[in-house]
Amino acid sequence: MLLRTFGWSMGITVLGLAAAAYFWGADGFGVVLILSVLEISLSFDNAVINATILKRMTPFWQRIFLTVGVLIAVFGMRLVFPLLVVALTAHIGPQTVISLALDSSKTSGGLTYAQHLDAAHPAIAAFGGMFLLMIFLDFILGEKEVRWLSWIEGPLERIGKLDQLSVVTSMIVLMLSARFFAEGRAETVLLAGVAGLTTYLAVSGLSDLFEEAGEDDGEDGDDEDGAADGAVARTEGGKSALLVAGKAAFFLFLYLEVLDASFSFDGVVGAFAISQDIFQIALGLGIGALYIRSLTVYLVRQGTLDDYIYLEHGAHYAIGALAIILMVSIKYSIPEVVTGLIGVAFIGLALLSSLARNRRLAAADSS
Repeated sequence: MLLRTFGWSMGITVLGLAAAAYFWGADGFGVVLILSVLEISLSFDNAVINATILKRMTPFWQRIFLTVGVLIAVFGMRLVFPLLVVALTAHIGPQTVISLALDSSKTSGGLTYAQHLDAAHPAIAAFGGMFLLMIFLDFILGEKEVRWLSWIEGPLERIGKLDQLSVVTSMIVLMLSARFFAEGRAETVLLAGVAGLTTYLAVSGLSDLFEEAGEDDGEDGDDEDGAADGAVARTEGGKSALLVAGKAAFFLFLYLEVLDASFSFDGVVGAFAISQDIFQIALGLGIGALYIRSLTVYLVRQGTLDDYIYLEHGAHYAIGALAIILMVSIKYSIPEVVTGLIGVAFIGLALLSSLARNRRLAAADSS
């Protein structure tokens, strides 16, 4: 199971590192390896959150996530998207952007490609921060079958019954961020933040709409791709589940890709502190992204989230922390290692709590 899930990632890693050594020598090999390890170590919370979503999808859409989704993650979000961001925020043409990216010494308006991307950070942080903040708020304010930190989650669930509280809270955070962190970029931060909020509401809303529409006839699905617009009933390991298929799964897939982008924005910008070569960055971060996707599928197929039920909570708290860090980073520079350690701390505590709970349940059953 382990080799089958991670085998192709290992194979591509070997080919990628060999290519790095061939084209850039020992230094390039080391840079790509460092970027890969950093991406993996800082993205465990991303894998857990992805797994909570991916387990709702049919095997067909899980394969799409591992194939098409990887191409989008590696080439789209780690290579093409930064070029697009620079073009839009710096108001320069695509050819100029590509020329800047291919030659780290070239400048446009007195700035190199890396400097242009760094200048776009307020917009990137506002978009990603609002998207991630909405994920956290919808989780923490919504009703949950299982509570981890009951003294926090119980009162927040009761407050969360107020309609659209998560949207109102996000808008308040955005306005405060624009006021205190954006300085002369308040308009940019507001526009990017509203775009992130709108993207979340649109993609998650459409997915929920098609999922709910298909629940009525989901049990009649005959194949693993299921009903055209809704859900498919499946029984695995003695447990029945309603898996998302069709249009609902498509929008859930889009949601996953935007989520991955929100996690990766800051990493792409920060990678320029290690290398100025966009191909080294894309290769290193891409290898890391492959492992995160393989880890996501492994968590789903092993039923890890069902065995360690607080992992989902820990990952969402990590997302909330990351969202706030992104908004603060509009003005203040925050090392990525801090962000990564906070995420690992939340997930580690959630894992320990899950293990303690499992031991209590086992002791109760044996007595």
